[in-house]
Amino acid sequence: MPPGPFESLDDFTKNHLGVVIEPSPAWMLYAVIDKTRPTSSPTNYPDGALAGAIGYLDSSAQNISTEIGFVVTLPPFQRTHVTSNAGGLMLQYALDSPEDGGLGLRRVQWQAHDGNQASKKAAERMGFKYEGVSRWNRIFKDRVKRGKIGNGRGVPKGAEEGDVGRDTATYAMCWDNWEEYAREQVRRVMERR
Repeated sequence: MPPGPFESLDDFTKNHLGVVIEPSPAWMLYAVIDKTRPTSSPTNYPDGALAGAIGYLDSSAQNISTEIGFVVTLPPFQRTHVTSNAGGLMLQYALDSPEDGGLGLRRVQWQAHDGNQASKKAAERMGFKYEGVSRWNRIFKDRVKRGKIGNGRGVPKGAEEGDVGRDTATYAMCWDNWEEYAREQVRRVMERR
């Protein structure tokens, strides 16, 4: 999840895109556009409204894998078709074969703060398999002042004031899951409105 909240588009561009996404060739962030709604933002997308962002991260050509992450759905689009459709499109592109217009990856991962039930449900709805929880998987700097919560267990002695730890739930979908059942499951999820 991006470090936010961000105070402006410029803040997001400078402190997230410029610092986190752009320096890494293994990460790619996409805008999510809801084509079922007219544009209502200053971005003036001709085909719909800006609904959020989603990305591939930790992509590996050697391991033929990626992770879907940095999923941000703006409040007016939460609890709608937007997150499911964005995730479904990302899965289709990652797991479909090159002959079918995809990348032909072997594994797609989804990680979530273990307390983020909405993100975990989104992964399960799409057919990801739960693999477990990695405790203290991440340290988030200076998150308390931004209203972020950690794993609820405090921090060790010597940690900086305001840092929090995260336990990470990991889900995965592999090429064989995609071929056996998940492609059809994702199609059904994306058809709902």
